[in-house]
Amino acid sequence: MSVNSRELAREVVDLIIGQEKVHPSIWNKLFFGHTTEREQIMYLIVGLGNPGNRYRFTRHNIGFMVLEKLASELKIDLKQKSFDALWGKGKIEGTNILLAMPQTYMNLSGTAVRQLVAFFKADINNLIVIHDDLDLSFGTIRLKTGGGNAGHKGLTSITENLGSSDFVRVRLGIGKPSDKSRIEGYVLEPFPSEELSLLSEIIQAATDAGSEIVLSGVEKAITKYHKNILVKSLKKEDE
Repeated sequence: MSVNSRELAREVVDLIIGQEKVHPSIWNKLFFGHTTEREQIMYLIVGLGNPGNRYRFTRHNIGFMVLEKLASELKIDLKQKSFDALWGKGKIEGTNILLAMPQTYMNLSGTAVRQLVAFFKADINNLIVIHDDLDLSFGTIRLKTGGGNAGHKGLTSITENLGSSDFVRVRLGIGKPSDKSRIEGYVLEPFPSEELSLLSEIIQAATDAGSEIVLSGVEKAITKYHKNILVKSLKKEDE
């Protein structure tokens, strides 16, 4: 037994002899080599999508795409698998963050978010959800706090599970078909070739917006990242 182990064992024995209750973290240190103490996460950033390669490049998964880009830039490994999510912890200029992708299907996203919020003691006001939005034209980025869910099943699930809609949303426009009966199939289709050329720019702008919210707050981020990438691109072509 190492010196540290002997000291820990002595601490436990002293507590038992003194008839004091042994805190679970001490038992875990002694027998499992870790503690149950949780570091509070200042910001929880969640990208929405559906798990599996079948859905990876679909419109509905643009939230996953942005989160993976943010993780890559911050060198955060999304390898932890628990709370019905893939997640990883890191920092943005010293601020603790946790990035997560729910591994339930979209309409159950809230079960993962609720578990993460509860375990890491995250403030709902510091929850940032990145998602696709049918009501915005392709290439449009909008940020807002609270409000309705516009029929988005992932947002609805989160709101129901948290009992609140007061979280920040990064809304990424994907447009919508003129025939409303096609909406379910439309969101599960891959981006067409004419949109793929702008997708990386949209993902980068949304990634930067997520970081800016953490660094400067929503209002300042809005002034920088409310934009339409498609319109900007068309203007460049006309010049």
